[in-house]
Parts: sequence; structure tokens; C-alpha cells
Amino acid sequence: MLRFSFEDVAYQSRTKKTRNQRFLEQMASVLPWEAFLSELESFYPKGARGRPPVGFETMLRIYFMQQWFGHSDPGEAGN
Repeated sequence: MLRFSFEDVAYQSRTKKTRNQRFLEQMASVLPWEAFLSELESFYPKGARGRPPVGFETMLRIYFMQQWFGHSDPGEAGN
């Protein structure tokens, strides 16, 4: 059974796109995501032991956004 929250219903009825939506659409149109994913996925850990890793596509998009906006990973700052 598919459930919707109040936020889902309100969000679906929006006609104006948010700035984040516009940015993500532009990012998807500029980069060939399928090519990146197919080439790089073999290097991403599979999570055989321990905590399962965050999804590969999600992490790749986060990495690109960190590079574009000059954000750093706080865990890398001390190295």
C-alpha cells in the first residue's frame, strides 16, 4: 500500500519549481550520469562487512556538489 504524507501531497501540487529542483535538473542535463555510474561503480565498496555504504549514485552527486560549491568534508580537514 502506497502512503503519502501531507508534505508529499503539498509538494506534488506545486507548479513553481524550487531553486534546488532547477539546479538538480541542470546538473542532470549537463553530466552524463549513466556513463559516470557505469565506469566508476566497480571502484565503490560493496559493503560486504560492517555498515552498508551509502548508495553510489548519491555519493557521486554529493562529491560533485562539494567540488562545485567549495564545500569540504570535515573528516578530511585534519589530514
